[in-house]
Amino acid sequence: MATVGTGKYTYELVENWARLPEGWVLGQTGIVTDSRDRVYLFNRGDHPLIVLDADGSYYTSWGEGVLSSAHGMFIDQQENIYLPVMNSHVVLKYSSSGNLLMTLGTWDQPSDTGWSGNYQDPVKQAAGPFHRPTDVAISPSGDLYISDGYGNARVHRFTADGDLQMSWGVPGKTAPGEFHVPHGVWVHTDGRVFVADRENNRVQIFSPQGEFLAQWTNLARPCDIYIDADGAVYIPELDGLITILSLDGQILARWTSPTGTGEGDGGHAVWVDSRGDIYLNQNQEGRRLLKYRRLG
Repeated sequence: MATVGTGKYTYELVENWARLPEGWVLGQTGIVTDSRDRVYLFNRGDHPLIVLDADGSYYTSWGEGVLSSAHGMFIDQQENIYLPVMNSHVVLKYSSSGNLLMTLGTWDQPSDTGWSGNYQDPVKQAAGPFHRPTDVAISPSGDLYISDGYGNARVHRFTADGDLQMSWGVPGKTAPGEFHVPHGVWVHTDGRVFVADRENNRVQIFSPQGEFLAQWTNLARPCDIYIDADGAVYIPELDGLITILSLDGQILARWTSPTGTGEGDGGHAVWVDSRGDIYLNQNQEGRRLLKYRRLG
């Protein structure tokens, strides 16, 4: 079987890994795995929260009729999951069995940013939470960081209980702290906040207080971020598929989609399980979920 990547970061594509019930189709999906390597898929389909066993077989689903417009996902150490419901302008915290624990934002009430509704257009002004939020991450101290997102140009920091502490970011294309579709967020174990600034083709790195530290610009519309225990940074790219970097921004591996053109149909979300296997959502109808088994 053909392999991708290099050295320690070498993988093989696992064909037809996910076995959904007959007739079920995944929409655009966020991905996380739990301590048993079960795979949770928050997706824009008729069955919005699907759980697969580690071998790819169907385990359960929930959220029908309640969840919609999935975008991003996170799981904490207690295996609670955090779901941005993008078009409803809320972020929901659930138990892994589907019990609602917390709601951030107000259903169907976007903040006022003057956005046109076209992602290619930047928002006119930054505003409070939320206007089409995109992703969630949790810091070592338990604070929530939420990228906000399609209709805003901000990152919001909340306490674990849901109290807003601060926000940062303004619309723009080049300066530090300017965003055009902040699409994904991750908080490293040292507290640094990594933001996938998609339409600016960069990842910006901030302190826990939102102070700009650095940026990586050698990326093609980065959509999401995952950092593993070894400090490898996995970044899916919409105009590619995935790039793996070191914490100082050096490229460790990079490859493109097995089926796409690399022009808007590449990687959209990523997660890595306990074995180092990669799960990718790509922006292709009928080919949403890819699994790469780690060989290196």
